[in-house]
Amino acid sequence: MITDQVIQLSRQYGPAAAEFLRQYWPGILAFCLVAWHVRNYFYNGLNKYPGPFLAHFTDWWRFFNVYGRRPELTHIALHKKYGPVVRLGPNSLSFADPDALKTIYGLNKGFIKQAVVKGKPMPSLFSTTDNDFHMQFRRCVNGAFAMSALVQYEPFVDNTTRLFLEQTKKLYIDNPQACDFTRWLQFYAFDVIGEITYSKRHGFIEKNEDVDGIVAYLTKLFLYVAPIGQIPLLDKLFLKNPIYLKLSDWGLIDATFPVAKFARARMSERLPELEREKEAKKQGKSILPTSETRTPDLLSKFIAAHEARPEFMTHNLVQTMAVSMAFAGSETTAISLSAVFYFLLRNPAAMARLRKEIDDAARAGLFSDYETGLVTWHEAQQLPYLDMCIKEAFRLHPAPGLPMERIVPKDGIEIAGHWIKGGTIVGCSAWVLHRDEKIFGERVDEYWPERWEPKGPEDEGRVKVMNGMMLQFGMGSRTCIGKNISLLEIYKLVPTMLRRFEITFDDPNREWEIVNAWFVKQHNFITQFELRPLVLPDEGFLTSEKKH
Repeated sequence: MITDQVIQLSRQYGPAAAEFLRQYWPGILAFCLVAWHVRNYFYNGLNKYPGPFLAHFTDWWRFFNVYGRRPELTHIALHKKYGPVVRLGPNSLSFADPDALKTIYGLNKGFIKQAVVKGKPMPSLFSTTDNDFHMQFRRCVNGAFAMSALVQYEPFVDNTTRLFLEQTKKLYIDNPQACDFTRWLQFYAFDVIGEITYSKRHGFIEKNEDVDGIVAYLTKLFLYVAPIGQIPLLDKLFLKNPIYLKLSDWGLIDATFPVAKFARARMSERLPELEREKEAKKQGKSILPTSETRTPDLLSKFIAAHEARPEFMTHNLVQTMAVSMAFAGSETTAISLSAVFYFLLRNPAAMARLRKEIDDAARAGLFSDYETGLVTWHEAQQLPYLDMCIKEAFRLHPAPGLPMERIVPKDGIEIAGHWIKGGTIVGCSAWVLHRDEKIFGERVDEYWPERWEPKGPEDEGRVKVMNGMMLQFGMGSRTCIGKNISLLEIYKLVPTMLRRFEITFDDPNREWEIVNAWFVKQHNFITQFELRPLVLPDEGFLTSEKKH
Protein backbone atom coordinates (compact mmCIF):
# COMPACT_ATOMS: atom_id res chain seq x y z
CA MET A 1 0.00 0.00 0.00
CA ILE A 2 2.77 2.45 1.00
CA THR A 3 4.75 1.53 -2.11
CA ASP A 4 1.76 2.22 -4.33
CA GLN A 5 1.30 5.61 -2.68
CA VAL A 6 4.96 6.52 -3.24
CA ILE A 7 4.68 5.52 -6.92
CA GLN A 8 1.51 7.55 -7.30
CA LEU A 9 3.05 10.65 -5.65
CA SER A 10 6.18 10.38 -7.79
CA ARG A 11 4.07 10.25 -10.92
CA GLN A 12 2.05 13.21 -9.74
CA TYR A 13 4.86 15.48 -8.48
CA GLY A 14 7.94 14.03 -10.16
CA PRO A 15 7.87 16.16 -13.30
CA ALA A 16 7.24 19.30 -11.26
CA ALA A 17 10.11 18.49 -8.92
CA ALA A 18 12.42 17.84 -11.87
CA GLU A 19 11.44 21.12 -13.43
CA PHE A 20 12.00 22.90 -10.09
CA LEU A 21 15.48 21.42 -9.78
CA ARG A 22 16.32 22.28 -13.39
CA GLN A 23 15.23 25.86 -12.92
CA TYR A 24 16.67 26.56 -9.45
CA TRP A 25 19.68 24.19 -9.20
CA PRO A 26 22.28 27.00 -8.79
CA GLY A 27 20.44 28.34 -5.75
CA ILE A 28 19.88 24.85 -4.32
CA LEU A 29 23.57 24.01 -4.78
CA ALA A 30 24.61 27.26 -3.13
CA PHE A 31 22.26 26.57 -0.20
CA CYS A 32 23.69 23.06 0.26
CA LEU A 33 27.26 24.37 0.18
CA VAL A 34 26.47 27.04 2.75
CA ALA A 35 24.68 24.51 4.97
CA TRP A 36 27.63 22.12 4.70
CA HIS A 37 30.16 24.77 5.71
CA VAL A 38 27.96 26.03 8.57
CA ARG A 39 27.78 22.43 9.77
CA ASN A 40 31.60 22.22 9.57
CA TYR A 41 32.03 25.42 11.53
CA PHE A 42 30.00 24.15 14.49
CA TYR A 43 31.06 20.49 14.15
CA ASN A 44 31.66 18.73 17.50
CA GLY A 45 31.54 22.12 19.23
CA LEU A 46 34.98 23.04 17.87
CA ASN A 47 33.83 26.54 16.86
CA LYS A 48 35.00 27.80 20.27
CA TYR A 49 38.64 27.07 19.45
CA PRO A 50 40.68 29.69 17.56
CA GLY A 51 42.49 29.05 14.33
CA PRO A 52 42.76 30.20 10.71
CA PHE A 53 39.39 31.40 9.41
CA LEU A 54 39.18 28.95 6.49
CA ALA A 55 40.28 26.02 8.68
CA HIS A 56 36.94 26.26 10.52
CA PHE A 57 35.08 25.41 7.33
CA THR A 58 37.23 23.11 5.21
CA ASP A 59 40.20 20.72 5.28
CA TRP A 60 41.44 22.29 2.08
CA TRP A 61 43.17 24.85 4.29
CA ARG A 62 45.20 21.97 5.81
CA PHE A 63 45.85 20.51 2.38
CA PHE A 64 47.32 23.68 0.88
CA ASN A 65 49.25 24.49 4.04
CA VAL A 66 50.99 21.11 3.91
CA TYR A 67 51.33 21.30 0.13
CA GLY A 68 53.42 24.44 0.71
CA ARG A 69 56.03 22.13 2.34
CA ARG A 70 56.69 24.20 5.48
CA PRO A 71 53.59 23.58 7.65
CA GLU A 72 55.68 23.29 10.82
CA LEU A 73 56.39 27.03 10.65
CA THR A 74 52.65 27.72 10.32
CA HIS A 75 51.89 25.53 13.34
CA ILE A 76 54.54 27.26 15.47
CA ALA A 77 53.18 30.69 14.51
CA LEU A 78 49.54 29.68 15.12
CA HIS A 79 50.25 28.44 18.63
CA LYS A 80 52.22 31.60 19.43
CA LYS A 81 49.21 33.63 18.27
CA TYR A 82 46.29 31.60 19.63
CA GLY A 83 47.66 29.60 22.55
CA PRO A 84 47.82 25.90 23.48
CA VAL A 85 44.82 24.70 21.42
CA VAL A 86 44.43 25.58 17.73
CA ARG A 87 41.78 24.42 15.26
CA LEU A 88 43.43 23.18 12.06
CA GLY A 89 40.31 21.86 10.34
CA PRO A 90 36.57 21.33 10.79
CA ASN A 91 37.34 18.25 12.91
CA SER A 92 41.00 18.78 13.85
CA LEU A 93 42.70 20.27 16.90
CA SER A 94 46.40 20.79 17.54
CA PHE A 95 47.54 20.79 21.18
CA ALA A 96 50.70 22.47 22.44
CA ASP A 97 50.08 21.70 26.10
CA PRO A 98 52.48 19.19 27.73
CA ASP A 99 49.55 17.86 29.78
CA ALA A 100 47.93 16.70 26.54
CA LEU A 101 50.75 14.28 25.68
CA LYS A 102 49.96 11.59 28.24
CA THR A 103 46.26 11.68 27.37
CA ILE A 104 46.62 11.57 23.58
CA TYR A 105 49.55 9.16 23.39
CA GLY A 106 49.22 7.32 26.70
CA LEU A 107 48.75 3.57 26.87
CA ASN A 108 45.23 2.12 26.86
CA LYS A 109 43.54 5.48 26.26
CA GLY A 110 41.53 4.20 23.30
CA PHE A 111 42.82 6.71 20.76
CA ILE A 112 43.06 5.44 17.17
CA LYS A 113 45.85 6.42 14.79
CA GLN A 114 44.86 8.64 11.87
CA ALA A 115 46.71 7.42 8.76
CA VAL A 116 46.76 7.26 4.98
CA VAL A 117 48.78 4.69 3.06
CA LYS A 118 49.72 4.95 -0.58
CA GLY A 119 48.28 2.35 -2.91
CA LYS A 120 46.63 -0.84 -1.78
CA PRO A 121 45.99 -1.04 2.00
CA MET A 122 48.71 -3.12 3.70
CA PRO A 123 48.54 -3.30 7.50
CA SER A 124 51.88 -2.74 9.21
CA LEU A 125 53.15 -1.44 12.54
CA PHE A 126 53.48 1.99 10.94
CA SER A 127 50.19 2.25 9.04
CA THR A 128 47.58 0.19 10.87
CA THR A 129 44.78 2.03 12.68
CA ASP A 130 43.71 -1.13 14.52
CA ASN A 131 45.07 -0.90 18.07
CA ASP A 132 44.54 -4.61 18.82
CA PHE A 133 46.32 -5.62 15.62
CA HIS A 134 49.13 -3.20 16.43
CA MET A 135 49.50 -4.60 19.95
CA GLN A 136 49.69 -8.21 18.74
CA PHE A 137 52.05 -7.32 15.90
CA ARG A 138 54.34 -5.42 18.26
CA ARG A 139 54.43 -8.30 20.73
CA CYS A 140 55.62 -10.61 17.94
CA VAL A 141 58.62 -8.46 17.03
CA ASN A 142 59.39 -6.40 20.16
CA GLY A 143 62.31 -8.57 21.20
CA ALA A 144 64.13 -7.85 17.95
CA PHE A 145 64.18 -4.12 18.78
CA ALA A 146 64.91 -4.18 22.51
CA MET A 147 67.88 -2.20 23.80
CA SER A 148 69.43 -5.50 24.87
CA ALA A 149 69.48 -6.58 21.20
CA LEU A 150 71.66 -3.64 20.15
CA VAL A 151 74.89 -5.52 20.81
CA GLN A 152 73.82 -8.10 18.20
CA TYR A 153 73.41 -5.43 15.51
CA GLU A 154 76.58 -3.46 16.25
CA PRO A 155 78.76 -5.63 13.94
CA PHE A 156 76.34 -4.88 11.07
CA VAL A 157 76.64 -1.15 11.74
CA ASP A 158 80.43 -1.41 11.99
CA ASN A 159 80.68 -3.23 8.65
CA THR A 160 78.82 -0.45 6.86
CA THR A 161 80.57 2.32 8.81
CA ARG A 162 84.04 1.05 7.81
CA LEU A 163 82.97 1.11 4.18
CA PHE A 164 81.42 4.57 4.64
CA LEU A 165 84.68 5.93 6.07
CA GLU A 166 86.74 4.46 3.25
CA GLN A 167 84.36 5.70 0.55
CA THR A 168 84.25 9.18 2.11
CA LYS A 169 88.06 9.22 2.01
CA LYS A 170 88.16 7.88 -1.55
CA LEU A 171 85.46 10.14 -2.99
CA TYR A 172 85.87 13.42 -1.11
CA ILE A 173 89.46 13.76 0.15
CA ASP A 174 91.76 15.71 -2.20
CA ASN A 175 88.82 16.04 -4.54
CA PRO A 176 87.38 19.42 -5.55
CA GLN A 177 83.93 17.82 -5.78
CA ALA A 178 81.88 18.76 -2.72
CA CYS A 179 79.63 16.29 -0.91
CA ASP A 180 75.85 16.47 -0.74
CA PHE A 181 76.05 15.42 2.90
CA THR A 182 72.34 14.76 3.51
CA ARG A 183 72.21 12.45 0.48
CA TRP A 184 75.46 10.75 1.50
CA LEU A 185 74.11 10.19 5.04
CA GLN A 186 70.89 8.75 3.62
CA PHE A 187 72.94 6.31 1.54
CA TYR A 188 74.66 5.31 4.79
CA ALA A 189 71.39 4.90 6.69
CA PHE A 190 69.88 2.83 3.88
CA ASP A 191 72.84 0.48 3.73
CA VAL A 192 72.97 0.06 7.51
CA ILE A 193 69.29 -0.86 7.73
CA GLY A 194 69.73 -3.19 4.76
CA GLU A 195 72.54 -5.03 6.50
CA ILE A 196 70.72 -5.17 9.84
CA THR A 197 67.53 -6.41 8.21
CA TYR A 198 68.79 -8.77 5.49
CA SER A 199 72.55 -9.15 6.19
CA LYS A 200 73.05 -7.47 2.85
CA ARG A 201 73.56 -3.83 1.93
CA HIS A 202 71.56 -2.22 -0.85
CA GLY A 203 74.77 -0.94 -2.47
CA PHE A 204 74.26 2.83 -2.11
CA ILE A 205 77.70 3.50 -0.60
CA GLU A 206 79.66 1.23 -2.94
CA LYS A 207 78.06 2.73 -6.04
CA ASN A 208 77.54 6.25 -4.67
CA GLU A 209 74.19 6.34 -6.44
CA ASP A 210 70.48 6.01 -5.78
CA VAL A 211 70.11 2.25 -6.27
CA ASP A 212 66.95 1.39 -8.25
CA GLY A 213 65.72 4.95 -7.69
CA ILE A 214 64.73 4.06 -4.10
CA VAL A 215 65.56 7.46 -2.58
CA ALA A 216 63.79 9.31 -5.40
CA TYR A 217 60.75 7.07 -4.97
CA LEU A 218 60.67 7.69 -1.22
CA THR A 219 60.83 11.42 -1.83
CA LYS A 220 57.84 11.25 -4.19
CA LEU A 221 55.98 8.98 -1.78
CA PHE A 222 56.16 11.41 1.14
CA LEU A 223 55.43 14.42 -1.07
CA TYR A 224 52.21 12.58 -1.97
CA VAL A 225 51.31 11.21 1.46
CA ALA A 226 51.76 14.46 3.41
CA PRO A 227 49.11 16.62 1.67
CA ILE A 228 46.82 13.71 0.74
CA GLY A 229 46.77 12.72 4.41
CA GLN A 230 44.95 15.95 5.18
CA ILE A 231 42.00 14.82 3.03
CA PRO A 232 42.25 10.99 2.95
CA LEU A 233 39.28 10.75 0.58
CA LEU A 234 41.61 12.01 -2.17
CA ASP A 235 43.72 8.86 -1.81
CA LYS A 236 40.71 6.77 -2.80
CA LEU A 237 40.33 8.89 -5.93
CA PHE A 238 43.99 8.67 -6.94
CA LEU A 239 45.93 5.60 -5.84
CA LYS A 240 43.23 3.52 -4.20
CA ASN A 241 40.64 3.88 -6.91
CA PRO A 242 39.37 0.55 -8.28
CA ILE A 243 40.68 1.14 -11.81
CA TYR A 244 44.25 1.80 -10.67
CA LEU A 245 44.22 -1.18 -8.30
CA LYS A 246 42.79 -3.50 -10.96
CA LEU A 247 45.40 -2.41 -13.52
CA SER A 248 48.03 -3.11 -10.88
CA ASP A 249 46.58 -6.58 -10.20
CA TRP A 250 46.64 -7.35 -13.93
CA GLY A 251 50.28 -6.25 -14.15
CA LEU A 252 49.57 -3.39 -16.53
CA ILE A 253 50.93 -0.92 -13.94
CA ASP A 254 53.99 -1.70 -11.81
CA ALA A 255 53.04 -0.29 -8.41
CA THR A 256 55.70 -2.24 -6.51
CA PHE A 257 57.99 -0.14 -4.34
CA PRO A 258 61.70 -0.80 -5.18
CA VAL A 259 62.51 -1.67 -1.55
CA ALA A 260 59.69 -4.26 -1.64
CA LYS A 261 61.39 -5.89 -4.63
CA PHE A 262 64.67 -5.96 -2.73
CA ALA A 263 63.00 -7.44 0.36
CA ARG A 264 61.31 -10.16 -1.68
CA ALA A 265 64.63 -11.06 -3.31
CA ARG A 266 66.37 -11.33 0.06
CA MET A 267 63.53 -13.43 1.48
CA SER A 268 63.59 -15.77 -1.52
CA GLU A 269 67.31 -16.27 -0.90
CA ARG A 270 66.98 -16.80 2.83
CA LEU A 271 63.87 -18.97 3.17
CA PRO A 272 65.24 -22.08 1.41
CA GLU A 273 68.40 -21.82 3.50
CA LEU A 274 66.42 -21.61 6.73
CA GLU A 275 64.29 -24.56 5.65
CA ARG A 276 67.45 -26.64 5.13
CA GLU A 277 68.67 -25.66 8.57
CA LYS A 278 65.34 -26.66 10.18
CA GLU A 279 65.39 -30.01 8.39
CA ALA A 280 68.96 -30.62 9.52
CA LYS A 281 67.97 -29.94 13.13
CA LYS A 282 65.07 -32.39 12.92
CA GLN A 283 67.40 -35.10 11.65
CA GLY A 284 69.98 -34.36 14.32
CA LYS A 285 72.55 -33.20 11.82
CA SER A 286 74.95 -30.35 12.48
CA ILE A 287 74.04 -26.98 11.07
CA LEU A 288 76.22 -25.59 8.30
CA PRO A 289 79.17 -23.55 9.61
CA THR A 290 77.95 -20.50 7.75
CA SER A 291 74.71 -20.61 9.69
CA GLU A 292 76.49 -21.22 13.00
CA THR A 293 78.59 -18.10 12.66
CA ARG A 294 75.96 -15.79 11.21
CA THR A 295 74.72 -13.01 13.48
CA PRO A 296 70.91 -13.09 13.60
CA ASP A 297 69.52 -10.26 11.48
CA LEU A 298 66.04 -8.75 11.70
CA LEU A 299 64.66 -10.89 8.88
CA SER A 300 65.66 -14.09 10.68
CA LYS A 301 63.93 -12.78 13.82
CA PHE A 302 60.78 -11.90 11.90
CA ILE A 303 60.76 -15.43 10.45
CA ALA A 304 61.24 -16.85 13.95
CA ALA A 305 58.21 -14.81 15.05
CA HIS A 306 56.28 -16.39 12.15
CA GLU A 307 57.26 -19.87 13.32
CA ALA A 308 56.18 -19.05 16.88
CA ARG A 309 52.81 -17.58 15.83
CA PRO A 310 52.08 -18.59 12.22
CA GLU A 311 48.34 -17.94 12.61
CA PHE A 312 49.04 -14.24 13.16
CA MET A 313 52.56 -13.49 11.92
CA THR A 314 51.97 -14.62 8.35
CA HIS A 315 54.54 -14.58 5.54
CA ASN A 316 52.88 -11.40 4.28
CA LEU A 317 53.43 -9.69 7.63
CA VAL A 318 57.06 -10.86 7.68
CA GLN A 319 57.56 -9.24 4.29
CA THR A 320 55.63 -6.13 5.32
CA MET A 321 57.86 -5.70 8.37
CA ALA A 322 61.03 -6.19 6.33
CA VAL A 323 59.92 -3.59 3.78
CA SER A 324 58.70 -1.14 6.43
CA MET A 325 62.13 -1.02 8.07
CA ALA A 326 63.55 0.84 5.07
CA PHE A 327 60.77 3.45 5.08
CA ALA A 328 61.29 4.75 8.59
CA GLY A 329 64.77 3.41 9.31
CA SER A 330 66.56 5.30 6.56
CA GLU A 331 64.64 8.57 6.31
CA THR A 332 64.47 9.52 9.99
CA THR A 333 68.05 8.47 10.80
CA ALA A 334 69.49 10.42 7.85
CA ILE A 335 67.48 13.52 8.83
CA SER A 336 68.70 13.33 12.44
CA LEU A 337 72.33 12.75 11.44
CA SER A 338 72.18 15.72 9.06
CA ALA A 339 70.75 17.90 11.81
CA VAL A 340 73.52 16.96 14.26
CA PHE A 341 76.33 17.73 11.81
CA TYR A 342 74.69 20.88 10.43
CA PHE A 343 74.09 22.50 13.81
CA LEU A 344 77.60 21.62 14.99
CA LEU A 345 79.07 23.26 11.89
CA ARG A 346 76.87 26.33 12.45
CA ASN A 347 77.97 26.55 16.11
CA PRO A 348 81.78 26.42 16.29
CA ALA A 349 81.83 26.64 20.10
CA ALA A 350 79.72 23.48 20.41
CA MET A 351 81.86 21.72 17.78
CA ALA A 352 85.07 22.70 19.61
CA ARG A 353 83.78 21.43 22.95
CA LEU A 354 82.62 18.14 21.43
CA ARG A 355 85.94 17.64 19.61
CA LYS A 356 87.79 18.28 22.87
CA GLU A 357 85.64 15.72 24.68
CA ILE A 358 86.32 13.13 21.96
CA ASP A 359 90.06 13.89 21.78
CA ASP A 360 90.44 13.86 25.57
CA ALA A 361 88.68 10.48 25.65
CA ALA A 362 91.08 9.21 22.97
CA ARG A 363 94.12 10.38 24.93
CA ALA A 364 92.73 8.68 28.03
CA GLY A 365 92.46 5.39 26.11
CA LEU A 366 88.65 5.25 26.13
CA PHE A 367 88.40 3.94 22.57
CA SER A 368 89.27 0.41 21.53
CA ASP A 369 89.90 1.26 17.87
CA TYR A 370 92.86 3.50 17.03
CA GLU A 371 93.17 2.37 13.40
CA THR A 372 89.84 3.08 11.69
CA GLY A 373 88.43 5.42 14.35
CA LEU A 374 85.26 3.39 15.02
CA VAL A 375 83.47 4.22 18.26
CA THR A 376 81.43 1.52 19.99
CA TRP A 377 77.99 2.07 21.49
CA HIS A 378 79.38 1.57 25.00
CA GLU A 379 82.15 4.11 24.40
CA ALA A 380 79.71 6.67 23.00
CA GLN A 381 77.64 6.42 26.19
CA GLN A 382 80.65 7.76 28.10
CA LEU A 383 80.65 11.05 26.15
CA PRO A 384 78.13 13.30 27.96
CA TYR A 385 78.53 16.33 25.69
CA LEU A 386 77.95 14.14 22.64
CA ASP A 387 74.64 13.13 24.23
CA MET A 388 73.72 16.80 24.75
CA CYS A 389 74.57 17.71 21.14
CA ILE A 390 72.49 14.88 19.71
CA LYS A 391 69.50 15.58 21.95
CA GLU A 392 69.60 19.28 21.08
CA ALA A 393 69.55 18.40 17.37
CA PHE A 394 66.56 16.11 18.02
CA ARG A 395 64.85 19.00 19.80
CA LEU A 396 65.52 21.70 17.24
CA HIS A 397 64.97 19.56 14.13
CA PRO A 398 62.76 16.53 14.89
CA ALA A 399 62.20 14.28 11.89
CA PRO A 400 58.35 14.23 11.99
CA GLY A 401 57.02 17.58 10.81
CA LEU A 402 53.24 17.20 11.21
CA PRO A 403 51.07 16.66 14.28
CA MET A 404 50.92 12.95 15.11
CA GLU A 405 47.16 12.64 14.89
CA ARG A 406 44.85 10.38 16.85
CA ILE A 407 41.05 9.97 16.81
CA VAL A 408 39.30 10.59 20.15
CA PRO A 409 37.39 7.54 21.54
CA LYS A 410 33.66 7.61 20.80
CA ASP A 411 32.66 8.51 24.39
CA GLY A 412 34.86 11.61 24.35
CA ILE A 413 37.67 12.48 26.74
CA GLU A 414 39.19 15.40 28.65
CA ILE A 415 42.48 16.65 27.18
CA ALA A 416 44.46 19.24 29.15
CA GLY A 417 41.26 20.61 30.71
CA HIS A 418 39.20 20.57 27.50
CA TRP A 419 36.34 18.10 26.96
CA ILE A 420 36.70 16.79 23.41
CA LYS A 421 33.92 14.83 21.73
CA GLY A 422 34.46 11.38 20.27
CA GLY A 423 35.62 11.22 16.66
CA THR A 424 37.58 14.47 16.83
CA ILE A 425 41.09 14.32 15.38
CA VAL A 426 43.71 15.61 17.84
CA GLY A 427 47.48 15.70 17.84
CA CYS A 428 50.69 17.37 18.96
CA SER A 429 53.54 18.62 16.80
CA ALA A 430 57.12 17.94 17.87
CA TRP A 431 58.16 21.21 16.23
CA VAL A 432 55.76 23.12 18.48
CA LEU A 433 56.29 21.22 21.75
CA HIS A 434 60.07 21.25 21.40
CA ARG A 435 60.00 25.07 21.43
CA ASP A 436 58.01 25.44 24.65
CA GLU A 437 60.00 27.82 26.89
CA LYS A 438 58.25 26.48 30.00
CA ILE A 439 59.83 23.08 29.30
CA PHE A 440 63.10 23.82 27.50
CA GLY A 441 63.98 27.23 28.94
CA GLU A 442 65.35 30.22 27.07
CA ARG A 443 66.75 30.41 23.53
CA VAL A 444 64.41 27.70 22.24
CA ASP A 445 65.02 28.71 18.62
CA GLU A 446 68.78 28.31 19.03
CA TYR A 447 71.03 25.27 19.05
CA TRP A 448 72.33 25.27 22.62
CA PRO A 449 73.40 21.80 23.86
CA GLU A 450 74.22 23.17 27.32
CA ARG A 451 70.48 23.29 28.12
CA TRP A 452 70.76 19.50 28.62
CA GLU A 453 73.56 19.83 31.18
CA PRO A 454 72.34 19.51 34.80
CA LYS A 455 73.70 22.33 36.95
CA GLY A 456 73.78 19.99 39.93
CA PRO A 457 71.79 17.13 41.52
CA GLU A 458 68.86 19.48 42.15
CA ASP A 459 68.71 20.31 38.42
CA GLU A 460 68.39 16.72 37.22
CA GLY A 461 64.61 16.90 37.53
CA ARG A 462 64.48 19.69 34.93
CA VAL A 463 66.47 17.59 32.43
CA LYS A 464 64.27 14.59 33.15
CA VAL A 465 61.17 16.64 32.29
CA MET A 466 62.75 17.74 29.01
CA ASN A 467 63.54 14.14 28.11
CA GLY A 468 59.93 13.20 28.81
CA MET A 469 58.62 15.82 26.37
CA MET A 470 60.68 14.78 23.35
CA LEU A 471 58.61 13.57 20.40
CA GLN A 472 61.19 12.89 17.68
CA PHE A 473 60.41 9.15 17.86
CA GLY A 474 56.75 9.54 18.79
CA MET A 475 55.30 8.62 22.16
CA GLY A 476 53.35 5.86 23.87
CA SER A 477 52.44 2.58 22.19
CA ARG A 478 53.21 4.08 18.78
CA THR A 479 56.77 5.06 19.64
CA CYS A 480 58.97 4.20 16.66
CA ILE A 481 59.89 0.54 17.14
CA GLY A 482 63.25 1.11 15.40
CA LYS A 483 64.20 3.92 17.80
CA ASN A 484 67.06 1.98 19.41
CA ILE A 485 68.57 1.02 16.06
CA SER A 486 68.48 4.66 14.95
CA LEU A 487 70.14 5.75 18.19
CA LEU A 488 72.79 3.07 17.72
CA GLU A 489 73.68 4.46 14.29
CA ILE A 490 73.67 8.11 15.36
CA TYR A 491 75.65 7.75 18.59
CA LYS A 492 78.31 5.68 16.82
CA LEU A 493 78.67 7.59 13.53
CA VAL A 494 78.89 11.17 14.86
CA PRO A 495 81.99 10.66 17.06
CA THR A 496 83.53 8.28 14.51
CA MET A 497 83.30 10.86 11.73
CA LEU A 498 84.66 13.61 13.98
CA ARG A 499 87.62 11.43 14.97
CA ARG A 500 88.43 10.76 11.33
CA PHE A 501 87.55 13.94 9.39
CA GLU A 502 87.54 17.73 9.51
CA ILE A 503 84.14 18.65 8.08
CA THR A 504 83.42 22.14 6.75
CA PHE A 505 80.76 23.88 4.69
CA ASP A 506 81.54 24.13 1.00
CA ASP A 507 80.02 27.64 1.20
CA PRO A 508 79.48 28.91 4.77
CA ASN A 509 77.07 31.57 3.51
CA ARG A 510 74.69 29.04 1.97
CA GLU A 511 71.83 27.91 4.21
CA TRP A 512 70.29 24.48 3.80
CA GLU A 513 66.81 24.09 2.37
CA ILE A 514 64.04 22.28 4.23
CA VAL A 515 61.10 20.38 2.75
CA ASN A 516 58.41 19.16 5.11
CA ALA A 517 56.73 16.18 3.48
CA TRP A 518 55.67 14.51 6.73
CA PHE A 519 59.39 14.01 7.49
CA VAL A 520 61.31 17.30 7.50
CA LYS A 521 64.13 16.59 5.08
CA GLN A 522 67.12 18.83 4.41
CA HIS A 523 68.61 19.76 1.04
CA ASN A 524 71.57 21.84 -0.08
CA PHE A 525 73.77 20.78 2.87
CA ILE A 526 77.06 20.71 0.96
CA THR A 527 80.34 19.93 2.73
CA GLN A 528 84.06 19.36 2.25
CA PHE A 529 86.18 16.80 4.09
CA GLU A 530 89.80 16.73 5.21
CA LEU A 531 91.45 13.68 6.71
CA ARG A 532 92.18 14.12 10.40
CA PRO A 533 94.95 12.19 12.16
CA LEU A 534 93.54 9.97 14.86
CA VAL A 535 94.36 11.16 18.38
CA LEU A 536 96.25 8.40 20.18
CA PRO A 537 96.43 7.56 23.91
CA ASP A 538 98.98 9.48 26.01
CA GLU A 539 102.39 7.95 26.60
CA GLY A 540 101.57 7.54 30.25
CA PHE A 541 98.47 5.53 29.38
CA LEU A 542 100.41 3.35 26.92
CA THR A 543 103.15 2.71 29.50
CA SER A 544 100.52 1.76 32.07
CA GLU A 545 98.90 -0.61 29.58
CA LYS A 546 102.23 -2.32 28.90
CA LYS A 547 102.80 -2.86 32.62
CA HIS A 548 99.41 -4.53 32.91
